[in-house]
Amino acid sequence: MSKAKQRCRWPGEDPLYVAYHDEEWGVPQHDGRMLWEMLMLEGFQAGLSWITVLRKREAFRKAFKGFDPAKVARFNEKDIERLLADPGIIRSRAKIEATITAAQIYLDMQKGGEDFADYCWSFTEGKVLKGDGKTVPASTPLSEDISKDLKKRGFKFVGPTIVYAWMQAVGMVNDHAAHCFRRKEV
Repeated sequence: MSKAKQRCRWPGEDPLYVAYHDEEWGVPQHDGRMLWEMLMLEGFQAGLSWITVLRKREAFRKAFKGFDPAKVARFNEKDIERLLADPGIIRSRAKIEATITAAQIYLDMQKGGEDFADYCWSFTEGKVLKGDGKTVPASTPLSEDISKDLKKRGFKFVGPTIVYAWMQAVGMVNDHAAHCFRRKEV
């Protein structure tokens, strides 16, 4: 008889959540566009549960043209109205406008010779930080620093709690539980 894998408690039994936990959450992500996409999705999650965003992720990708910053940066009022009418996504004008602005910031950084992935990982000196496996903070002094820097650049929906959740999701911090099979793998 095989022993069931032990994992973090938060995905519960939901197959989509379990797959996300087992295959994606906490895996170090070094693709700048993907780091940006995840930051935008974490912003849409504000005030909601992550599973809500996860269930809508493919609709978000379609609605936001694959989260291609060059395409999103050109969105106009007609696009905003289209997105506000899309039942597949979270329809918040403020979050939609924040995503468009963030795409423009992403491109400005690129034009200035600043790679988004290098920028993100500079806060940890390119290293994955490791939580203690017992407690998971809502935010940390580092997520507060990153939040301040993102806000200074013009990003919105990037408070310290959102930033910390993003850091966990993209593997900048390994917060898998001590007993979780993924802790050592990532």
